[in-house]
Amino acid sequence: MTERIHVIDSHTGGEPTRVVVSGGPPLGGGSMRERLDLFRRDFDHFRSAVVNEPRGSDAMVGALLCEPVDHACSAGVIFFNNVGFLQMCGHGTIGLAVTLAHMDLIQPGVHRIETPVGIVEAELHANNEVTVTNIPSRRAVRGLSVEVARFGSVVGDIAWGGNWFFLTYDCPFALNLANLEELTEYAWAIRQAVNAGGYPEVDHVELFGPPEAPGSDARNFVLCPGKAYDRSPCGTGTSAKLACLYADGKLQESEVWRQESLIGSSFDGWVTTRQGEIIPHIRGSAFICAEADLLLDHRDAFRWGIRSS
Repeated sequence: MTERIHVIDSHTGGEPTRVVVSGGPPLGGGSMRERLDLFRRDFDHFRSAVVNEPRGSDAMVGALLCEPVDHACSAGVIFFNNVGFLQMCGHGTIGLAVTLAHMDLIQPGVHRIETPVGIVEAELHANNEVTVTNIPSRRAVRGLSVEVARFGSVVGDIAWGGNWFFLTYDCPFALNLANLEELTEYAWAIRQAVNAGGYPEVDHVELFGPPEAPGSDARNFVLCPGKAYDRSPCGTGTSAKLACLYADGKLQESEVWRQESLIGSSFDGWVTTRQGEIIPHIRGSAFICAEADLLLDHRDAFRWGIRSS
């Protein structure tokens, strides 16, 4: 017996998104949070089959397309990666919007998307550009100093942008691909030190430095939960950064901040406020890479992917 999973692949600033269009697990009709909990509890093998080797890679982010509860929404979505599930994904939402347009399910304009952390908006523009209006973002801890094994004291902020981040400018390595191994080791050591300190569980570590491209405001390196780096500037990470900048008075409302990734792709970001909350807006572009059926043969020992446990 062979199972088929229909997927559409895109990349947003170099970071892949694989949208599962059909063949997904039965998750019922509850909220996206309830469906995420069921997905995590009963169908983690499906997650692994879609994004892990031999069909995927450590950098792949999956997006299960779901029927929304709120019919004013164009879609519901649950995001996942090589080691688990994501609360929200900015680059993935941009990829999802372009995928829905590729499927002729949406036209240019503003569309509401249900996620496990709430409803976000994705405005589809021309030329494959999308503006995501994210959930409210905030800084939880400012100027936290942690002792990091082999590296000493590192100072940064803990902030929420749909996932939890530790953000720091204290980086002893230049932010370029030549230093990828060192950056990964450094960011992973920071994550372990922060989470050992009893602070909000940090999913991602975001390192900042000076930009390389004209017109950019900063370059970043984002280490994701499964130890892969984000090829895009990271939508939830940029949201967290915008919240910190606004809180420090370094960014005015509606002022554009251009965030550059390790590979040179960029997002434009800005904030507005609503009832005292900081609302990030992230604009980037995505492109369709492939449309395919993943085949899961019951005779294949690795049909559920190559898993660490």
